[in-house]
Amino acid sequence: MIVLYDIPSSAPGSAWSPNVWKTRYSLNYKGLQYRTEWIEYPDIEATCKRIGAEHTEFRADGTPLYTLPAIHDPSTGVSIADSARIAEYLDATYPDTPRLLPPGTTAVQHAFLAAYRLALPALWQFALPSTAAILNPPSQAYYARFKFDPESPQTAPTGQLREEQWAKLKEDFGLLAGWLEKGEADGPYVLGAAISFLDFAIAGYIIWLRILWKESGEWDDIRSWHGGRWDTFLKRLEQYETIVG
Repeated sequence: MIVLYDIPSSAPGSAWSPNVWKTRYSLNYKGLQYRTEWIEYPDIEATCKRIGAEHTEFRADGTPLYTLPAIHDPSTGVSIADSARIAEYLDATYPDTPRLLPPGTTAVQHAFLAAYRLALPALWQFALPSTAAILNPPSQAYYARFKFDPESPQTAPTGQLREEQWAKLKEDFGLLAGWLEKGEADGPYVLGAAISFLDFAIAGYIIWLRILWKESGEWDDIRSWHGGRWDTFLKRLEQYETIVG
């Protein structure tokens, strides 16, 4: 049984991380058996080193950064981090399950992922403080140290600035909506009629925001944007939302 490593929180079901959600969606879609092991932020590096999952990035000071999601597959002995790399591994190792990166789409999917990461610059000032609030104390301390710009406030904007930046966030989502609208004639998913990893990459961020703000009103606003697109997007994929403990 594959082990999926995730970061716990006080949210219902504990799962919140948008990047780990990409892999959870992927595992559920492929119908693979797995279990979740919950790892607090300060323990991620030691856990990845223990299972043999390589670092995924470098910090500003040049030291390696270990991140989740990571998986360990005891059937092959492989441990791997980064949701896109995990998707490639799952397709290669379990070819008889639904493909996350259909043949001929790998380069396009990676290009889309790179653009998508830059498409929502107004998001972080709202989402990071809300995320910190649901983390357990050991992870909260790590988050405050590594996730926030030292010169930026660790609280979301308020007053007029909040209204301006929230409007900017809606514009950012509008850009993404425009990309998706261009392919709607071919089917309801990013690549047309078939689900791909790109759908789970987008859904991972949207479900994160639903988890953060479902009880506070911001989600009601987001789900109304662009003709209800984002709520509909999640509903198309909700059969793959199961949180396996």
